[in-house]
Amino acid sequence: MNSNLILLVITSYFLLLFIISYFTSRKVTQETFFTGDRQSPWFLVAFGMIGASLSGVTFISVPGEVGNSNFYYFQVVMGYTLGYLVIAKVLLPLYYRLNLVSIYAYLEDRFGFWSYKTGAFFFILSRILGSSIRVFLVAGVLQLILFDDWGIPFWVSVLITVSLIWLYTHRGGIKTVVWTDTLQTLFMLMAVGTGIVLVSQDLGIEGAKGLFTSVFEDSRSTIFNWDWQSGTNFFKQFASGAFITIVMTGLDQDMMQKNLTCKNIGDAQKNMLWFTVILVIVNLLFLMLGVLLYQYCEVNNITLPTKTDDLYPMLATEHFSVFAGTVFVLGIIAAAYSSADSTLTALTTSFCFDFLEIERKYPRDKQQKIRKRVHLAFTALMFLVILLFRWINDQSVINSVFIIAGYTYGPLLGLYSFGLFTKRIVKDKVVPFIAVLAPLLAFLVSVNSEQWLFGYRFGFEILILNGALMFLGLWLFSHGKVRGS
Repeated sequence: MNSNLILLVITSYFLLLFIISYFTSRKVTQETFFTGDRQSPWFLVAFGMIGASLSGVTFISVPGEVGNSNFYYFQVVMGYTLGYLVIAKVLLPLYYRLNLVSIYAYLEDRFGFWSYKTGAFFFILSRILGSSIRVFLVAGVLQLILFDDWGIPFWVSVLITVSLIWLYTHRGGIKTVVWTDTLQTLFMLMAVGTGIVLVSQDLGIEGAKGLFTSVFEDSRSTIFNWDWQSGTNFFKQFASGAFITIVMTGLDQDMMQKNLTCKNIGDAQKNMLWFTVILVIVNLLFLMLGVLLYQYCEVNNITLPTKTDDLYPMLATEHFSVFAGTVFVLGIIAAAYSSADSTLTALTTSFCFDFLEIERKYPRDKQQKIRKRVHLAFTALMFLVILLFRWINDQSVINSVFIIAGYTYGPLLGLYSFGLFTKRIVKDKVVPFIAVLAPLLAFLVSVNSEQWLFGYRFGFEILILNGALMFLGLWLFSHGKVRGS
């Protein structure tokens, strides 16, 4: 692809984002940045959350990973549906009843100061790492197809990326993000749909029936794996999907902050229902695209790249038509920014409310200045973590995201489960130590599982073990019942 054309696409795209930012950030208040004044239409939130949930990881890694693990990822997606049901019926009613801005304030009410800070800390750690990986993936693609041609080093391209995110979110916050995510989701879905159509045409596949026949007669479309020792066993993947959803959406300030901008709990639950249906369909489309990409390589005798994450970018920029390549660039940019922009807003919200206690300790005339400094600081931190990940990454990014989630979200899973399903009083000061010990023990079990557990290998379900260890630790350092229960 011509680098000038790519630059034109990126420039036009950001002009749209800045136009949206301009209109959504007029007459904003401090509350608008954090809550969107709780006036977001539920259908807008539902549609925008698709892009934030999928991100560049799904856009690039899921199609490429088909070559390694068939459609096994869809077992995880099936588990998502159970997780979203738990969020809609258990967590959202809790958050709305307590009228929370930061969802981790629940932990202070239930357990105490140290539990509250521990939960918020693990969210910040999880989101910084997870979102940096997502942006890293897309920054690498842009480096390959654009910045390398101009001799611009990777760190400069990343700096440009995160700076643009900061520019269009620093005023309107979550209100701007709800609207920009809607636009970005639209571009992402257009990209995957266009990709499927164009690759199908190149392969001579006619109509929807021909498409489904070509995909689902391919051995790579195998969905179920019943080998209990495998990391992609159905029961492991399904359970992992459910728990990953609960922690990475229901216990995640980033995703829940969007839901909490809805007018009421009814709208928030409708949002979650339709979001779930669309998300399952979209993930299936990405997997189908993966099969078509591998078939395209076989038909055209194209050598596969060393990393599966490079498959789609390589084909789109070096082998597809200019139009197909342009759509890909638009889709991958939309995928990256729909995740990163809301992350910066959520991190700012969590730090301001959970650590600085901005509403309690600072007068209103100082709150906005503090919030802007925190927002800028997290932008800089994301920039540094992306560069760090550039040096150490050596595997498919989709796996990296879930591996990190398994260890960093485990303490949150244990905390919320213990709080919701027991009435015991925890020794609050011990909670941070349990939260560090549980992931370490989970890691120890994981690396020795084949030896200790008769050949069993952990996959994404390490999250469940981590959460269970946290739950057990809380039980051991707790007693009695909550007063008034």
